[in-house]
Amino acid sequence: MDQQRATDDRWRAASAGYMWMEKISYRSKAGDLDIPAFVFLPLGPAAPGGRPALVWVHEDIRGHLYEHYIPYIREATARGYIVIAPEYRGSIGYGRAFYDAIDYGGREVDDVATAVDVLRKRYPQVDCQRIGVIGWSHGGMIALLAVFRNPSMFRAAAALVPVSNLIDRLERKGVEKQLALIDPANRFGGPPQDRPDIYKERSPLFQVDKLRIPLLVHIARNDMDVNIEEDLPLVEALRSQKADLAVTKVYDHPIGGHTFDRRVSKSTWEPENTPEQVDSWKRVWHFFERPLASAPTLSH
Repeated sequence: MDQQRATDDRWRAASAGYMWMEKISYRSKAGDLDIPAFVFLPLGPAAPGGRPALVWVHEDIRGHLYEHYIPYIREATARGYIVIAPEYRGSIGYGRAFYDAIDYGGREVDDVATAVDVLRKRYPQVDCQRIGVIGWSHGGMIALLAVFRNPSMFRAAAALVPVSNLIDRLERKGVEKQLALIDPANRFGGPPQDRPDIYKERSPLFQVDKLRIPLLVHIARNDMDVNIEEDLPLVEALRSQKADLAVTKVYDHPIGGHTFDRRVSKSTWEPENTPEQVDSWKRVWHFFERPLASAPTLSH
């Protein structure tokens, strides 16, 4: 928890002069846990009619809001977005009980979805008709499941290199090893061959027909975490079933593979600005602009 306090302090320092930050906590709609969250607001007066907002979902099963998101959240607030970043159950830095509450593809999705209610109730400057969600890797999976399970909650969503098929993932990476990581409390009730319906319910690939809003998905062929064999079927399903809503791109060999769009200098928190990274973020901001943003402002 001391390490998390140090992370919070770095976020406060990185926010100074760029955005206003606060750390809050709210009760998950699952009803059993309080969820810490970062909230970032643009500097200056609120725009007429309120500001758009993004629910920002961090990567990793056992992660938190990493400092490598600093330049991108600065960019989001500079463009007028209010950002809320839930530290959903299982995240590191909040004690053993919180860590052990992990519910992969289950109540963690409720933790993230509840952030929308928090924006509506606590932040009157948010235009509640313009809320989107964005997530990476495991957070991309959560973003997709939040959208599929709550079809009218968000106006748009982006999932970058998302985990998409738990059945395939466990087969490729080892059932016992993966279950020890994602389901130490045996909430799934067994391996995929015993509980296929549970794994399909928690795998975005099998929920594509539930998509009702614009969705952006980026994947990478050289991704060594969410392999192309796992993610390409999701892209193909979106292209065939939801071509009117889904915007997808497959990056051939971006520097960094799985983390290509989030790589930054740890000394300056500036992006590496590789061609693929720059392209991906241009596409992200352009994608959200129509459904969420008013006239975008210049970034710092």
